[in-house]
Amino acid sequence: MINSVRNTVLSVLNKNNYGYISPADFNLFAKQAQLDIFEDYQYQYNYQVNAENARRSGTALADIRKGYEEVLNTFSRFDFLSHVAGTSFFMPSEATTGFDYFFINNVFVYTTQLAAGTSSASAAFQLTDNTVDFAALGVELNDVVVNTTTNVGATVLGVSSDTLTISETIFNALGGETYVVYDGQNGVNEAEKVLNDKIILLNRSLLTTPSSMFPAYIQNENILTLFPNTVNDFGMVRCQYLRYPKDPKWTYVSLAGGEPAFDQGNSDYQDFELPLDDEPTLVMKILQYAGMSIREIQAVQFAQAAEQYQDQEEKVTVRTSTT
Repeated sequence: MINSVRNTVLSVLNKNNYGYISPADFNLFAKQAQLDIFEDYQYQYNYQVNAENARRSGTALADIRKGYEEVLNTFSRFDFLSHVAGTSFFMPSEATTGFDYFFINNVFVYTTQLAAGTSSASAAFQLTDNTVDFAALGVELNDVVVNTTTNVGATVLGVSSDTLTISETIFNALGGETYVVYDGQNGVNEAEKVLNDKIILLNRSLLTTPSSMFPAYIQNENILTLFPNTVNDFGMVRCQYLRYPKDPKWTYVSLAGGEPAFDQGNSDYQDFELPLDDEPTLVMKILQYAGMSIREIQAVQFAQAAEQYQDQEEKVTVRTSTT
């Protein structure tokens, strides 16, 4: 989609020789436009929920809320949190999970350990330990396997006597790495977020102090601190969150004396992560940035007017869908 968006933007700008934007500038504008649309999804989703509750929105094929819900779910991730020390864990970031978080939805604590040991020689997507019987230990599908040597986790997809089929290759072929298997169904509890001053009061009472069944956490900067103090190792804390979209990048090959040619095979190429129906909105937002860059007010006004008309049409459709 990114090449189509760029061609449309350049076509509009060059209509009256307004100017030309370089690939570097386009990538900057594309990043800001995508973030603007992404952060607006929650507001649009909230608007559709309120409209549906007020019976001003349709259902089935006319269920606009469901469309926003599906888009947001494409940015949902379920990652283990990296252990800092004690009961502290890093929040999701590019350095720890590979993605910066936009919104923390749930924090889960795994409290029941089913197995632990050292891996034997293992094939890809497998954990093998010749000294144990995973089936006899009660390991089942969707339980969690953690490589405690490299601090990487995976999910159980299949169980045999001494081998687990897992969702990712997290063990080397030679073996010799330590592991832990946690119950991913019955031994997982959701941690409640509490304020820093409240956790002190909770810990003072035997009735309210956090436990393995009712854990809690506080947040300070990019660190989550879990309670009780038994939650103190990698693999025990898993987070479900919405991530930010990847930065789009239009990549190209240079042509002598001509325009740069789109190169989708470049190693750092990245398309937009938004649905195809957001392409018109992307074009309008990028045109606004480009118009400001080349100081052409008509390009800005055209894009703003088109975007406002589109927003108005969507809201009118919701208001009249059930009348």
